[in-house]
Amino acid sequence: MLEYTFEDMRKMNRDKLGNMVPLELFRTIRLIGLNQGLPMGGKGTTLTIGRKIGENLPVHTVEELLQMFEELRIGIPRVIERNEHKIIVAVDDCFCKGLPTLEDEKMVCDLEGAILEGALTKMMKRRVTVKETKCNVSGHEHCEYEIKL
Repeated sequence: MLEYTFEDMRKMNRDKLGNMVPLELFRTIRLIGLNQGLPMGGKGTTLTIGRKIGENLPVHTVEELLQMFEELRIGIPRVIERNEHKIIVAVDDCFCKGLPTLEDEKMVCDLEGAILEGALTKMMKRRVTVKETKCNVSGHEHCEYEIKL
């Protein structure tokens, strides 16, 4: 069975359309297709997908991971707290920025948290958990993740 790698994903051969797709398409896949189309908001699926993506990123430090987040235009991450047991990361300009605010404190950026979790678990060679604690669609100024090391 053929298994793709992150390096395979960087190979492009689209002469007319290039290497970008509209944010609306990504949002539609995530929020209408997965979140609204699958049981439990697609959480199990997005967590599995995100962890697998994270495991495949070519990063070896937290700094490289956060740099890759911005390079891939996932968002602009910044560490707002860090100690030996946890890291709190805020992500500005996340994919959900600008969407209408939802009333029920909904968090929709679980894929991004799972990407962090997969990369950090692989990097640290031990289980790391990541939980989204703030989200733009709930009215917060940025998305935020609590990473337990």
